[in-house]
Amino acid sequence: MTGKGKILLMDDEQIILDVTEEVLKFLGYDVMFAREGQAALDLYKQEKNAGAPFDLVILDLSVPQGMGGKEAIGLFRAFDPEVKAVVSTGYSNDPAVLDFTGYGFSGKLSKPYKINDLKKVLEQLIK
Repeated sequence: MTGKGKILLMDDEQIILDVTEEVLKFLGYDVMFAREGQAALDLYKQEKNAGAPFDLVILDLSVPQGMGGKEAIGLFRAFDPEVKAVVSTGYSNDPAVLDFTGYGFSGKLSKPYKINDLKKVLEQLIK
């Protein structure tokens, strides 16, 4: 079974963007990406205002050269309280991962992504 929806992927590592984009497309999703939180938020606003909103946002928790997911989620929620956002990180003991709903996220993904984990989160959150 393949998915259907539009996903915004934010990560500062090009290899993560490239590989995840291919996997998401293979699973049936449309995907756009940004390298840091402010760029992701700008793209999210642009698409929503154009009448083509994202079904899900995946935000990298920490971005050394820009806004990370922990800071960005508050701005996303201020713009769109109904945003479905997934926190993504390789640091599984970060408080934003352990209590992801308390930070405003709808789900979590650990890097490196396993295809089945990615598919499961997407199926749960995109209805």
